[in-house]
Amino acid sequence: MAAALQASRWRRARWFVLAPHPDDETLGAGALIAHSARAGRLAGIAFLTDGAASHPAGTPRLAIIRRCEARAALRRLGAAHAPVDWLNWRDAHPHAPGSPAFEREALRLAAQLRRRRVGAIAVSDADDGHSDHVAAFALAAHAVRLARRRIALFSYHVWSPRDPRRRYFRTPPMPSGRRRHALCAHRSQLTPRLGEGFRLARDRLAMPPHDLLGLCGPER
Repeated sequence: MAAALQASRWRRARWFVLAPHPDDETLGAGALIAHSARAGRLAGIAFLTDGAASHPAGTPRLAIIRRCEARAALRRLGAAHAPVDWLNWRDAHPHAPGSPAFEREALRLAAQLRRRRVGAIAVSDADDGHSDHVAAFALAAHAVRLARRRIALFSYHVWSPRDPRRRYFRTPPMPSGRRRHALCAHRSQLTPRLGEGFRLARDRLAMPPHDLLGLCGPER
């Protein structure tokens, strides 16, 4: 049974959301983004990659299109004015934890978390399987350790089931139609507009009205 986020110590936290690819922000944290933006507590959204590996190399303007789709989705979630950062990692080729590039990126993210007075960060769960989802979690966890301020680390699930050993918190709900409208902004992932490539299954449009966020640390 998930506890209500609004009844927890993080109800007034400033939130930061890290998504591996455009569309993960809506699939995994759309309700959190909508709620924290409405409450004036969304410190920012960052995308690890531009998702350019979803279609064959050389697909015209794919990276630009996916960035525009992400902006449109955020507008539909009510986060049009939230700061958005692109970390510009190569899609499906993440930096290895412990490498100089990974350490440099973690330090840069930690500085952003301090500057924006972030109290909680939500990132894709390490159990999601995709290398970029795993890397995003590792990056967020390391940045939290480097940030020199108390930041709670939460994960959201895109592809994996929730972990029964973890403590979960349920965000306030948002209208399901609005969330579905946000996901439909990612037309490159739902339609053949750019030719052969990755397709989100149509049943992914049936998203719950709330997000479940698993607490990964620290609790206090």
